[in-house]
Amino acid sequence: MELKITNLSKTYSNGVQALKNVNLTISSGMFGLLGPNGAGKSSLMRTIATLQEPDEGSITFDNLNVLTQKEEVRKILGYLPQEFGVYPKISAEVLLDHLAVLKGVNNKKERKELVKALLHKTNLYDARKKNLGGYSGGMKQRFGIAQALLSNPKLIIVDEPTAGLDPAERNRFHNLLSELGENTVVILSTHIVEDVKELCTNMAIINKGQVLLEGNPLKAIDEIAGKVWRKTIEKTELEAYRAQYNVITEKMIAGKPLIHVYSDLQPDSSFQGVEADLEDVYFSYIFGNTSKELA
Repeated sequence: MELKITNLSKTYSNGVQALKNVNLTISSGMFGLLGPNGAGKSSLMRTIATLQEPDEGSITFDNLNVLTQKEEVRKILGYLPQEFGVYPKISAEVLLDHLAVLKGVNNKKERKELVKALLHKTNLYDARKKNLGGYSGGMKQRFGIAQALLSNPKLIIVDEPTAGLDPAERNRFHNLLSELGENTVVILSTHIVEDVKELCTNMAIINKGQVLLEGNPLKAIDEIAGKVWRKTIEKTELEAYRAQYNVITEKMIAGKPLIHVYSDLQPDSSFQGVEADLEDVYFSYIFGNTSKELA
């Protein structure tokens, strides 16, 4: 299975260019789409999910043309948007059964078994008769995945699924996504670097509608190994360091900025080398002047 996005562009009526000539090839497994809020991730996800039209470009999924064969794509698509509504006074079991009917699962016995299996898969079976209004954020997200799996999809899109979840719920959700990625194409759109680091074998970084990097996370880390340096400075020095160096991150530690600088060579003896991680890769593309591509 392969999703191929070619020269995709989208400009909204207010003049905002959300996507600029996007090219991506996504195979089976977990694929992470990283970028800050407003980077164009949701616009790309909505276009793949057949919810909006691009101005230019094409999308294919195996032998399907995503832009012209929308009904066929929807039959094999599972989509969990960034924000989705639930009926608060209906139980998970009842709503999932209703959604299964809408998906075309008309055999009552088959539908009952499907709903039961999905509630077990998402660890919601014990709370199946509880109204959705009483679910925690993580439980609602897992219900969202359950409804996305009703049609046994070959392509699954999850948009910012762990935003706002506590660590325990986030771990449960990660485990569920990892399991789903074994036999399908799963696209995880997020601004949380750790989600991609822990789950995805391939990734892309997008900002201002453009793909800045596409490749394997571990290889991306290797590419910047030995090129990230840190130093604790005074607050009053921060602007000068930003002007002089390629500062990719800054954190306040005990009241002083700890900066990370991207540089092929040690800026000076006062800087220490950093063992780079995916967060450094991400910020080097988003805030730094990194312009290389992975082979």
